[in-house]
Amino acid sequence: MKTTGDGFLATFDGPARGVPCASAIAEEIRPLGIEVRAGLHTGECEMIGDDVGGIAVHIGARVAALAAGSEVLVSSTVKDLVAGSGLRFKDRGTRSLKVIPGEWRIFAAER
Repeated sequence: MKTTGDGFLATFDGPARGVPCASAIAEEIRPLGIEVRAGLHTGECEMIGDDVGGIAVHIGARVAALAAGSEVLVSSTVKDLVAGSGLRFKDRGTRSLKVIPGEWRIFAAER
């Protein structure tokens, strides 16, 4: 969708498509000595011309900021919505997300 400095933002038509994509990117570029940190959240987005924004985008960025190198983290919203997809997650606990109200349960995608 767009680049954001040293990062990028991608949108998908469903959360079950984003998790394997982020995991594949992390796996494929790691042998090159590059590690990415990925964060996924799903929610209503605002289209602003050719750009996308809104609270869902901010939450995804905050989740990504919590990730370690080559790690794919997701919000509990993503985890709940992909139930039955075969994707597996490990609990990373409840966290506060900068400028986002409330506490958020975070999970790491397992490969």
